[in-house]
Amino acid sequence: MLMLHYRLWDVHDVAVLLCFTLYVCHLAGAISIQSSQQGLTRSVQEDVFFSVAVACNGTPTIQWTFMSSSVSREVGTWRPGAFTNITADYSSRVEAHDNGSMGLSDLRLQDAGYYVVTITDEMGSSKDVGFVLKVNEVLYEDLQYLSVSALALACLAGLLMLTMWLLDKAYRKIVAWKRRKQMPENDATELQPL
Repeated sequence: MLMLHYRLWDVHDVAVLLCFTLYVCHLAGAISIQSSQQGLTRSVQEDVFFSVAVACNGTPTIQWTFMSSSVSREVGTWRPGAFTNITADYSSRVEAHDNGSMGLSDLRLQDAGYYVVTITDEMGSSKDVGFVLKVNEVLYEDLQYLSVSALALACLAGLLMLTMWLLDKAYRKIVAWKRRKQMPENDATELQPL
């Protein structure tokens, strides 16, 4: 009979351990964040979309944070169907989505850096995923400015050349007119005997 008591105790311990393991696994898998890409490259004045799919028990709190070598600041925090709190730096440029995704419009060079989305469930557990955003300067605008400047200078040079040609023509006509005016009207040539 003593042997049976130990056997039940062992089964009970195994059951408790199994329940605890399932509970821990449930908590560990309570938050799931999936993203197709974590490295994004865009140009200045373009838009970027940080795409994530969040699965969570209950209603999650979604928080986006920006970090670079010189600064760290909160972009915004929201709960699906509840509240949205976007910071003043991003208020006109951020679009918050209930699935955790975030759109950022009108990119600037200062927007380049590391973006972290942190998902927190109602139990206080959290999980995060990071994105690296690289923002390039738009080089074609410099080339466009250069080509417009070259075209303006070429037009100005053409206009100056046309003006010089017209002034030269006018000068020649004035000189010819003055010569004709200085010539005597009746030019009688005397013939002399040889």
